[in-house]
Amino acid sequence: MSNNATSQGASGTSVLGYFRWAFIVTVIGLMLGLWLGWRTEGTIGGMLSVFFICAVLAVLEISLSFDNAIVNANKLKDMTPKWQHRFLTWGIIIAVFGMRIVFPLLIVVIAAKIGPWDALVMAAVQPERYAEIMHDAHLPIAAFGGAFLMMVGLSFFFDHEKDVHWMRWLESHLARHASIRGIEVALVLITIIIFSRLQQPGNAEVFFRAAIWGLLTFLIVEVVGGLLDSSQQAMSGAAKGGLGAFLYLEVLDASFSFDGVIGAFALTQNLFIIAIGLGIGAMYVRSMTIMLVEKGTLTNYRYLEHGAFYAILALSVIMFAQSLVKIPEVVTGLGGACLIGLSLWSSIRANRSDPAGAEVH
Repeated sequence: MSNNATSQGASGTSVLGYFRWAFIVTVIGLMLGLWLGWRTEGTIGGMLSVFFICAVLAVLEISLSFDNAIVNANKLKDMTPKWQHRFLTWGIIIAVFGMRIVFPLLIVVIAAKIGPWDALVMAAVQPERYAEIMHDAHLPIAAFGGAFLMMVGLSFFFDHEKDVHWMRWLESHLARHASIRGIEVALVLITIIIFSRLQQPGNAEVFFRAAIWGLLTFLIVEVVGGLLDSSQQAMSGAAKGGLGAFLYLEVLDASFSFDGVIGAFALTQNLFIIAIGLGIGAMYVRSMTIMLVEKGTLTNYRYLEHGAFYAILALSVIMFAQSLVKIPEVVTGLGGACLIGLSLWSSIRANRSDPAGAEVH
């Protein structure tokens, strides 16, 4: 499905129209937050405090995941309409319930060696102990997510077919060397080794093992995704971008969620408040994704996805660095937003000086 086709199909949809369901989920989520605050605190002040935390978590999720929306749109625009719809329906269920509820529970199940129900009970009646276990699991999560996201970012720039460059000197050199087999993997491995050597003696092996699994997960998803899409294409003649692309996007979304889920425990130890706030944010990210696809925004603003992938590389380095020092989530969110903002500004300037270039891209 071409960008022009989708853009024309959505020509009658306003920007606010894309966020209709996100607004509905926001109202429902914040009402649940008020109810939860009253149930847990029993005071107006406690109720408003939970309401405020839910709103802040939603904003945190949006700021950390805006680059995720752009990258999703870059992949989604090549998917068939059927799989686009599945990503926006099944995907949001996986994103909200899978990554914001099941994922934190799974960490506690593995770390504390208890059953899923016991982990859920712990989240409800022992939130301090639950948050402590989540905090202790931050090192392997940061290593895994950092390695995966670094591969995502480098794969975009090491592409010999890439002919639109924002940072022209750097990106042209990276594209020129894309023919060197395994260069992205080598760079990620070097980075993993460097950060492993900087770890405390007891943490080095944990970091290295988790980071290698992040690297392997990216490679496995790429291979499995390619096999699934090629077999699907052979059976049905479908265009590229089916089950394999869906799988890739879900793993990518999970990697983006690591930082937000862990960072949320700095604001509250209540799993259910975290699920409400981050779930609201996830709805806006999905809405932004489909708007970017149908409005053809990535085509109109030629450097926007470049900014998103630079933000991904910056986030991957930050996740590695978080294994050594505490980096506030606001730094992560603002850093990505600044890179995307600069790429948008550069795109607008480029379009004014060369309007035909946007159409070519």
